Amino acid sequence: MKRNLIHRIPILLLLSGLFFSCASDLDFDQINDFKIEPVLVANLAYFDISANQIDDSGQGQQIPPDVEEFDVFKNKFFTDHLIKAELNFEIENTVNRAFEIELQLLDINNQVLETINLDVPKYTGGSNIIKYPAEVFDGERLNLLKNTMKIGFVVRTVTGSGSNPLSGNLKLKSGATVYMRVE
Repeated sequence: MKRNLIHRIPILLLLSGLFFSCASDLDFDQINDFKIEPVLVANLAYFDISANQIDDSGQGQQIPPDVEEFDVFKNKFFTDHLIKAELNFEIENTVNRAFEIELQLLDINNQVLETINLDVPKYTGGSNIIKYPAEVFDGERLNLLKNTMKIGFVVRTVTGSGSNPLSGNLKLKSGATVYMRVE
C-alpha cells in the first residue's frame, strides 16, 4: 500500500501543476516580423595545373575546362534573396615564373561581365601561397554577379620573369561567402 502511494505522488504533483499553468493570448501577426539572414560558404573553383601545361609565350591561355558552367543564379529564390557576396582566392605557385590570372565572369552568351585580375609572383623557394583580399559584390556589382552563368580562367606568364625551363605547379582555390535575407 505504501509503495503504491509513493508512485502516485509524482503523478498527483504533475496533474496539480497543470491546473496552475499560465496561458496568454497568441499573437500570430509576429510572423510578419520574421526575418532570417543566413550566411553560406561554398567552394567556387579549383585548378591545379603543372608547368608543362602552361604556355610560356606570355600570350595567355584558357585553363581547361575553357569555361565552367556556373548555374547558381538560375535559382530564383537564391537570386531574389542574395544581398551580398564575397569571393576569396588563394593561389600556390611553385613554378619559376610570375603569372597574371584573369577570372572572367561570363553571361549566357559568353560575354564578359567582369574580370578579376590576380597577380602571382614567381616562385623563389619556400612557401608561395598568396591569399588575396576578398572581392566584394554588393549594389550594382552584385547585379552583374547575378547575371553570371559561366566562369573562365586565363593564365599568362609575365614576360621577363624567368628563362629557365618551366617546372612546378600552379594551384588556385577559391570560395564564396554569400549573405542572404529572407523576410
